[in-house]
Amino acid sequence: METKNTKSASSLSTTTNTSDHFIIQQKKALRSKIRKDLKAMSPIQRSQEDAVIQDLVLNSSWFKSSKGLCAYISCESLREVDTSRILSEILSSDCHGQIKKKLYVPRVEDKNSHMRMLNISSIEDLIANSMNILEPAPTDVNGNQREDVMHASEPVDLLLLPGLAFDRFGQRLGRGGGYYDVFLKKYRELATQRRWKQPLLVALSYSPQIMEEGAVPVTPNDVTVDALVSPAGVIPISPAALEIM
Repeated sequence: METKNTKSASSLSTTTNTSDHFIIQQKKALRSKIRKDLKAMSPIQRSQEDAVIQDLVLNSSWFKSSKGLCAYISCESLREVDTSRILSEILSSDCHGQIKKKLYVPRVEDKNSHMRMLNISSIEDLIANSMNILEPAPTDVNGNQREDVMHASEPVDLLLLPGLAFDRFGQRLGRGGGYYDVFLKKYRELATQRRWKQPLLVALSYSPQIMEEGAVPVTPNDVTVDALVSPAGVIPISPAALEIM
């Protein structure tokens, strides 16, 4: 016999599933739109925006003062904001009389949203994976396991993130794999457990990727960013970002 409680639970489940399906469809449509918009950007416009965005990061006090960073390795075919100059600056920081920085970059382990951030000391530490995306080999030239940021003794200050769409509330739309959302939640939990200051989450965005407030569909599993860097400038969003940017 079905009681009122079971009817209510069933109704709530149906409503939740319908809502989730609607958000999934919204995300799919927005991803399609942004991919088309990025494809429509001319090489000259992309190159100009890459230069401005990287200059903004490299000249910022929050980047210069950082000691530990996670950063993505930009992929041309995915039309991600170029990070090559930023990575080069981080890896050569100890040679320029600057604060020595430790860099961790992503390595995708499987198709179940499992991604690790591994330490590299040179661009030569990167190899192309099956999708021709550069990532660190799990071991170095001496056969030693690379340090995983989740097992590091010191925290990272800053994470530079990719994405497909963002809004000025800090909502981020990724490519659908969930890799960054899963990783960021785990790292935030680790920082809380170790009583470390939470790292600053900064997304790099081309002009067409910034949406109006509330235009990016989200679920409770989606992690928001603290700030955006676009050709128009740095956009601090969270209280932590507003304090230092």
